Amino acid sequence: MLNPPGEFKVSKESRWPEFTKSGTLYFPAFLSYASAVLMEDKRHKVFLWDAIAKEWSWDVTINKVKEFSPDLLVMETTTPTLYKDIEFAELAKKEFPGVKIVFVGTHPSTLTIETMKLSPAIDMIARGEYDYTILDIANALENGDDLQGVQGIAYRRNGEIVLTAERPLVMDLDKIPFVSKAYKEFLDVHDYRYALAQHPMIQIWTSRGCPARCNFCVLPQRFTMHGYRKRSPQNVVDEVQWIKENLPDVKEIFFEDDTFTIDIPRADAICKEIISRKLKVVWSCNVRATLGYDILKSMKDAGCRILIVGYESGNQGVLNQIRKGTSLKQAEEFTKNAQKVGLRIFGCFMIGLSGDTKETIEETYQFAKKLNPDMVFFQHAMPFPGTEFYQWAKQNGYLLTENYNEWLDENGRLRCIVSYPGLTAAEIEALREHLMLRFYLRPKHIAYTVMRNLHPVEFVRVMKYALDYIGYRLSKGRVKGHDQQGKLEVKALEIQTKS
Repeated sequence: MLNPPGEFKVSKESRWPEFTKSGTLYFPAFLSYASAVLMEDKRHKVFLWDAIAKEWSWDVTINKVKEFSPDLLVMETTTPTLYKDIEFAELAKKEFPGVKIVFVGTHPSTLTIETMKLSPAIDMIARGEYDYTILDIANALENGDDLQGVQGIAYRRNGEIVLTAERPLVMDLDKIPFVSKAYKEFLDVHDYRYALAQHPMIQIWTSRGCPARCNFCVLPQRFTMHGYRKRSPQNVVDEVQWIKENLPDVKEIFFEDDTFTIDIPRADAICKEIISRKLKVVWSCNVRATLGYDILKSMKDAGCRILIVGYESGNQGVLNQIRKGTSLKQAEEFTKNAQKVGLRIFGCFMIGLSGDTKETIEETYQFAKKLNPDMVFFQHAMPFPGTEFYQWAKQNGYLLTENYNEWLDENGRLRCIVSYPGLTAAEIEALREHLMLRFYLRPKHIAYTVMRNLHPVEFVRVMKYALDYIGYRLSKGRVKGHDQQGKLEVKALEIQTKS
């Protein structure tokens, strides 16, 4: 099980796979879940490497693989890292001609045939959630069975690419082993960081799937899907307790669910279970800006520290167009209640969404300023393949490139690859940086941040975040990749000219 090496520390399982200014690096969670299943089954010897976290070169990673000498090599990939990951797969195939290579992730799940055609080094693709798919592949290869019987894969047969039947989603999530056991066995929790969390933190999923219909979000559209499935409160807190007892260095648990609070009674039950067991734990989660005071108070009492909420826009028309399913009024009420109970807020805003203009982006900034969350993130919208946003941008001629090599800039950050009449990609990127500085350098917010972070642990976290951001800003003087950027700017100009 391999998160292959790359030029940048890209969090491949993040909803935004790029190098971050704050030094954030996600755990390879789904690789780890599949590893946990293999560990529990015990029929196969499994090892999990994260070459990104360890900053291994290609040679070092190849040598690590050589030491293990696998029959099956499972590799995580994403849209912006696809071609580099294929290059590594081809090198691995050259070094180990007999190894079967499986690609996993949102991109190959979406563009399965297209991905397989890019290189003969890719023997198979496991589509969607693959917790049990890898085990079934391993069993089939071990027993000499026909791969046609393995659900949810693409494979090569006599020179043809064959798609097997769709694999049903795992409905009983309680039966999946704790991912934290794979982390403990193979990874170092100190290698991973979330700028908003205390370090070291750990990421687990308590549910999968999101019934919301946001047009830009790739995971519910192509991977975890819209059908909501959940672990029981007892099972969730069993893992929380296991982490506390077996990974004592962990200071914060992040519930990485698409939306932890979709089922509010269940979220409340998890909180009550944590309290009843007298577990003194710190945790955080993704939520929607629709929660009321009572559940927020329950979460705070159970140890919740910070909420990650996708406000997205300060313009109701844009929210309606992206089908966010929330209102500005709801967002304001939620924010007041969260701040009232003492929860911190990390507010996510996107610019360059369908329907956005310079005016609506300014409205988004003013709305963020009004809400004044503890931390904010202004990100440009990315049309990931398989999303409705991608189809909309492509059909309207707003997509600048379909060459995935052009997705990352010279600093490992996602380029803006949509450009609109009256709002170019270059303008969107410039606004992203400008809005971040405008928000954080306000005297009112600086004073608010100082007063909220006088505790030594929080002070260290904030200083680390600030220093990483300053380092990123200083690094922007590098000149690599200007040819690609120039091509995208020419394409953006063509869109403006047509308009």
